[in-house]
Amino acid sequence: MALFPAFAGAAEPGEPPTGSSEGSRKELDWLSNPSFSTEDALLLHQRTTEVANLIPEKSPIIRTTSKSELSGESDTDESLKQSSKKRKKKKKKHHHYKKTKKKTKGDSSSSESDLDTKNIKDKATGSVRNHEKEAAANPDKKTSNLTSSRFVWLDDIQAFTAETYRIDKKPDPANWAYKSLYRGDIARYKRRGESCLGIDAKKQCITWDTSASKKKQLQRRPERYFTKNNVKMLNTDGILVCNKSSPSDSTAFIPVFQMETDDPSDTTEVNPLGIYDPSTTGWLQGKECKSAEREPVNTQQTIQEPGININSILMTKVEEHNKKVRENPRDINAWMEFVSFQDELMRGPSPYASKGEQEVRRKSLKLILEKKLSILERAIESNPGNVDLKLARLKLCTEFWEPPALIKEWQKLIFLHPNNPELWKKYLLFCQSQFTTFSVSKINSLYGKCLTTLAAVQDGSMVSHPLLPGTEEAMLAIFIQQCHFLRQAGHSEKAVSLFQALIDFTFFKPDSVKDLPTRGQVEFFEPFWDSGEPRIGEKGARGWKAWMHQQEKGGWIALKSDDDDDEEEIDEDQEIKDKTLPKWHIWLDIEYSREARHWLPWRPDKTKKETEEDCDDPERQVLFDDLGPSLIRLSNPDLQHQLLYSFLQFLGVPCTSKLFPSNLYIAMDENNIFDSVLSDEKPLTSVHFPLSGFNSIGHMDTMLRRRHHIGHHKEGEEFIQNVFHVLFLLFSGKEKCNLSICWLQYEISKVLQCLQRKKKKKLKAQGRKSKKLAKNLLKAPDNRNHLSLWKLYAYLEWLLGNIDDARKVFDTALSTAGTGGLKSPQLCSLSLLYAQLEVELLESLEGAVTSRAVHILTKLAESGPYVPYSGQVLSVNVLKARKTYEHALQDYLSKTPVSDQDQVNDANQLVNLVGCYALFQYLTVGIDAAVLIYAQTLEKLEAPGPQKCENTGESFGIQNFPTALEAVTLLHTNLLRFHMKISVYPLNPLREALTEALKRYPSNQSLWRSYIHIQRKSHSASKARRFFDGVTRSTNSLEPWLFAIQAEQMRKKLIENVQRADVGEIHSTIPETGLTNRIIALFEHATQSENGTHCPLLWRMYLNFLASLGKTEKSKGLFYKALQNCPWAKVLYMDAVEYFPDQLQETLDLMTEKELRVRVPMEELDLLLEV
Repeated sequence: MALFPAFAGAAEPGEPPTGSSEGSRKELDWLSNPSFSTEDALLLHQRTTEVANLIPEKSPIIRTTSKSELSGESDTDESLKQSSKKRKKKKKKHHHYKKTKKKTKGDSSSSESDLDTKNIKDKATGSVRNHEKEAAANPDKKTSNLTSSRFVWLDDIQAFTAETYRIDKKPDPANWAYKSLYRGDIARYKRRGESCLGIDAKKQCITWDTSASKKKQLQRRPERYFTKNNVKMLNTDGILVCNKSSPSDSTAFIPVFQMETDDPSDTTEVNPLGIYDPSTTGWLQGKECKSAEREPVNTQQTIQEPGININSILMTKVEEHNKKVRENPRDINAWMEFVSFQDELMRGPSPYASKGEQEVRRKSLKLILEKKLSILERAIESNPGNVDLKLARLKLCTEFWEPPALIKEWQKLIFLHPNNPELWKKYLLFCQSQFTTFSVSKINSLYGKCLTTLAAVQDGSMVSHPLLPGTEEAMLAIFIQQCHFLRQAGHSEKAVSLFQALIDFTFFKPDSVKDLPTRGQVEFFEPFWDSGEPRIGEKGARGWKAWMHQQEKGGWIALKSDDDDDEEEIDEDQEIKDKTLPKWHIWLDIEYSREARHWLPWRPDKTKKETEEDCDDPERQVLFDDLGPSLIRLSNPDLQHQLLYSFLQFLGVPCTSKLFPSNLYIAMDENNIFDSVLSDEKPLTSVHFPLSGFNSIGHMDTMLRRRHHIGHHKEGEEFIQNVFHVLFLLFSGKEKCNLSICWLQYEISKVLQCLQRKKKKKLKAQGRKSKKLAKNLLKAPDNRNHLSLWKLYAYLEWLLGNIDDARKVFDTALSTAGTGGLKSPQLCSLSLLYAQLEVELLESLEGAVTSRAVHILTKLAESGPYVPYSGQVLSVNVLKARKTYEHALQDYLSKTPVSDQDQVNDANQLVNLVGCYALFQYLTVGIDAAVLIYAQTLEKLEAPGPQKCENTGESFGIQNFPTALEAVTLLHTNLLRFHMKISVYPLNPLREALTEALKRYPSNQSLWRSYIHIQRKSHSASKARRFFDGVTRSTNSLEPWLFAIQAEQMRKKLIENVQRADVGEIHSTIPETGLTNRIIALFEHATQSENGTHCPLLWRMYLNFLASLGKTEKSKGLFYKALQNCPWAKVLYMDAVEYFPDQLQETLDLMTEKELRVRVPMEELDLLLEV
């Protein structure tokens, strides 16, 4: 083959031609074009030049495209058609099932469209050839051929006006062969408007068709609001709308300034990765860069889409946060803010998306967590000693890591910071709420380890770590938390023994061991504990100190006890009252009965020659090893008193002190926070004992059964009595009087429970006991002149229905009180209660000016000796009293306290004074005058700075509960509720007062009870729902969630009562409106909150609600979910036995596995049933 095939036929000079042979020609056939005709090419060239000469210079170029007849098609065309037919047949064979009923104009397969273009091209070439032949044959008729051509533009033939408009009747055979017109012949534009062509150029509007992808988008159905794109759009901020004109200019509308939008396709070509800033992109596009004056802050203000200006704002914030932590890496708050900012960053569109792209990213929780984790790890590198950052990191890691790995990390953290009590609290709560690794013995030993370590730090024996401020208070808080943990797990005996041991260890410590470190003192305490000596609450208890002194002298002489009281012991066969009941029901009855009777630790009675082996249930015995590590040293007197009052509260005695906030919600497990004792009947004097919501020892009831008995059994009541007798020996003066008040309040609380449940027989018996105790306490020399005790005794008589006797007690107390008047807090308090009780007897305000209540308040203001009511009150005395009250109130509001104790006394006095003055004005002038006094007082008290209820827990001594502002608000709302009860008065003032108070004190249960009480009468729940929603967002307290749920449940109950009422056909005006779903949503949100996750009461309420709906499977799932968060709460397991009786054995096995206290094993129950 030749080196140059194109010239293979040409012979070099002097050589013969080589292309004569046939073979060489065939080889080179591929280089020749048999369809090309030299003559045709010459004719075509000649024709085009002649046409160009005919057209004027300014006219555009002629565009001629013609189609040939079917007869003029080439052979190749025919072969293409045949092949296309074969393909169509194959497609019909294989894809006959894909045919659709309707076909649009543009519906054709890719092969068909390709064929169209090929045929049209061939036709065009064929038509050109025909014209060329005609031109060659008839050169004189060039112009006539030109004008008769089908495709000639009018602009090209301006000289021929006669044939400017003509009708082309020649058909196009391609329209028969194909389904649609050739797409090149169809105009790409569409006219807008109805005006005639050529009349008004301004109205001739043309829109060009968009690309095929956008056509497809137009054919789609409109998207709903919940689709991804629309959700993303809703999450972005809109365009800011502002009126730049002066306020004087009255514009008809506020203009929306249009943002300049670029074509996204331009930016993606120039900036495909999105890494160039706007100025660089503009330069690459050849556009003018915007001046720096227009955008002084952000260079990212070049915006493509409306609303995307949020990107530049977010970018600025990211830069600010990065700058903060870079310049000041020691700023912990800056790191924490950067971490929390990630949530805001993920809510909006990504600021890192390139200009022309709308980034589609999945809002993944894992993505946020990983970003936060990386930020925290950077922060910890800069601050290796900071605990808050490490805690935040551990909290995030709970989403990624398994429990064993998490526990190891916690242990490392505790090892590095063993002196940090707040860290210990969080570690204990974490371990306590890990269901997979939880067991009671493990957690109890962990509490012991924690207190032992902190005690070593307190003693100074742990030299490596210093003592942090507030450690002693935190140790007591952890100790009380441990006791509540044991109570909730069913180990009541251990919890009571812990309190007994620490009280002995604190108040009865021998002088000889006071200088020793804590562990040394514990070693000396162990022999006393194991000696069998009576402990606090047991008969004949003398204490550790007395025992040590006697041991040094040679020990005690054992005396036989004279009293052989028959113990209130129930035989085991009497425990089952009805054997026909279901097995689970019998188990619950016996378990509850034993829980109520056997909460005291069992000890061998030496007088009866009992030994430890005589105990039927070994779990009732408490060994020193269980409580020794938890003993701590309390040197602060306030903390010592707090320990006593916590023990009394633990036993069910209402006190004025408040538990620590750290263990407030995890110990809340009783559904009595919604019970308003006599609140509806007697709003002025309704008793609100603090800290309802906690089961006292010996009371472990299911949600459906509620509390069975009032107070304790005989053994328990004797135990409480002995505790008070021992404490009376320890204290004197004011502290002894406070203990007496607590004891009497306990008796009154039992009377109130009898009144609430309407148990008349029990009320009489309880009334006798309580009156006897009150008289015995008042006989004591220290208490004879204590007006607080007289007040409680008179109130007890009033509750029992002995109103005349109560009046005599009140009058006697006021007569013997002296002439302290408004300056005596106790006298003010006594007079206020007496007046309130008298006002509650009034049926209306007519004649109230001369009532006994006005007489009491007038005599208080006169500061003279009290004279009993004779039936009339002088107007002059009323006027004098009003002036006296006014001056006294102004003096107290302008007074500045000297010390903390003075501040507490002044606060109590101010509350009583405001209560007396407002009640006096209410009776003599009216409700508006009373409300005005409350408003003035609240305004004055709020001026220095709002006191928050949460902050009252910071001083760990006996707190002044409630604070002055809170107490005044309670008096205000109670007075409004009473007035609404006896007369017509709008609801709005009361609602406003309650909402303002609850915003300030979101954890006050009394105010919440009043709020849901007034809201249940309203048909519209939207206002209350908005208020609940606002409060829950602004506070960490759990009470708003609990009362919001209770309000919705009360509403649901009301609607069900209306709809189920048996009064014939009812047209309900209050539809259900999805209340069930709303309540479930509230429960879900509450259980996800920080304090609600580990609150047993919340989970119990949720489980009870689902069970009441009959959703058994969902209830079971929720029960196991509750155990994941509160595995220590025995009440949850008992509720489950009631809701799922079929799973009794499984539930008991689970309790045994987690070492919760099961007092009636299934084997014992079977034996009892067989007897």
